Amino acid sequence: METTEYLSLSNLYAVQRVAESGSVSRAAKALFRAQSAVTRAVQEVESALGEMLFERKSSGMLPTQAGHTVLKRGERVCAELSELARWCSLRQGRRHLLTDAGLPAYLLNTRRLRLFTILAHRRHMASAAHSLGITQPAVSSAIRILENGAGFALFHRDPRGLQLTTDGESFLLHVRRALNELRHISDDIAALRGSIQGTVTVGALPLGRTLILPTAVARVVTRYPKVRVITDESAYELLVAGVRAGDIDFVLGALRPDDAATGLYSERLITEDLAILARRDHPLAARRELALKDLAGMQWILPRAHSPSRARLDALFRRKRLKPPQPTVETADLAVIRGLLLRTDMIALLSLQQLHYERGSGALTELDVSVPGTRRDIGLTLRAGSPPSPAARELIDAIRLVTTEMTHRESRGRTPSGCSAV
Repeated sequence: METTEYLSLSNLYAVQRVAESGSVSRAAKALFRAQSAVTRAVQEVESALGEMLFERKSSGMLPTQAGHTVLKRGERVCAELSELARWCSLRQGRRHLLTDAGLPAYLLNTRRLRLFTILAHRRHMASAAHSLGITQPAVSSAIRILENGAGFALFHRDPRGLQLTTDGESFLLHVRRALNELRHISDDIAALRGSIQGTVTVGALPLGRTLILPTAVARVVTRYPKVRVITDESAYELLVAGVRAGDIDFVLGALRPDDAATGLYSERLITEDLAILARRDHPLAARRELALKDLAGMQWILPRAHSPSRARLDALFRRKRLKPPQPTVETADLAVIRGLLLRTDMIALLSLQQLHYERGSGALTELDVSVPGTRRDIGLTLRAGSPPSPAARELIDAIRLVTTEMTHRESRGRTPSGCSAV
């Protein structure tokens, strides 16, 4: 059963229009709703959040501090739905876009939009109905309303169940963004009261998982017990898709080149040297000043083909006029890599911090071979124009502090982490 609570979109939109016009009566006129209905919408949002959003004065409705907090996040919700409404209008060939009434009613139903996202994920109408505790005909009716409003089909059927159409995929992206902004409003209000709460979803790439993220998470959840952290270890392409949709708050790990067209931006924190690791009693462990050609006959554990680390290693071998190594095992799973390194004569290209604890205990060692050109920037990848939730902001700040401390320790020579300031 779906348990996440969201504010009513229609009520939030009424709050936005009251703030814009400074009056319930003017907002009611713009929305083509009864004044009593707009008053009730504002009251319901205030009741849900436990805060007064407006000061009622003879001169009009003036937002309180809590009101400004809600309006700030609400503007992004409405902007996303406005962009979706414009896109649907253009898709239908209607150049007039939005009317003076503003957002169309078919987009201002929270449960309907939430149901759409669940159905897109589960691809099964009965399962989606059960998750919200409603009937299957109610699901069909909700999707029909969305399709009639959008002017095109959102789903088609195939042997695997319901599948999004191409237009449905684009529609879903805007809906997910709007709903993800909407769910942060209660957390924004809690932060205004001094309480940091909510769920943070982190895209955790290999170079950030071992030391940086666990240390930062431990600090945040110790200080703020109401914060919950979820990590997603999917491939980079899936993680950044989640960031664009707002499902993932940020990605931590090796950075890719910035591409402004993707709507993402990166923040570099540290750089990390890659190294070749093996078990402590590996046949090559005691040899000094190894050359790459000495590793030609080894069995390798390597990242996936076309990954940045793999590309750097292949380029290094080619510069030495050597054939790039072919992996015996191709994986980014640290548990698999650790087990293979400890039990076999395989070698692996990794960042030094990824197996920091195994190196510290002496179980694994860095082979004495130079791998120039494999340094990576480690940092954060976020969506432009979407300020993090309070809990995500706290975790981001903690990550920044942890990497700063790592850099200071490395500069004093107290840890062989291979990290340096950017």
